[in-house]
Amino acid sequence: MNLKSKARALPAIIQVGKAGLTEAVIEEIKVQLKNKKLVKVKFLRSAIKDEDKKELFKELADKTKSEIIHQVGFVVALYKKIEKIYK
Repeated sequence: MNLKSKARALPAIIQVGKAGLTEAVIEEIKVQLKNKKLVKVKFLRSAIKDEDKKELFKELADKTKSEIIHQVGFVVALYKKIEKIYK
């Protein structure tokens, strides 16, 4: 099963409200990515305001150091590969 298929089956576990991409939201997404690797985030219309959705999604991916796997409407799925450090 590829990542896009897995992302479709996931529920959105984080919702971004009218305050937008605050530091608290970004930190929570980072924690979820560290634990689950694949996370789905839903943006409310009020979070987007006059910004371009795709630019906002790209900004979120950059800030969380993850990649966009799938985006539909106001929902984006992010993936972060966890690198294992061997000593």
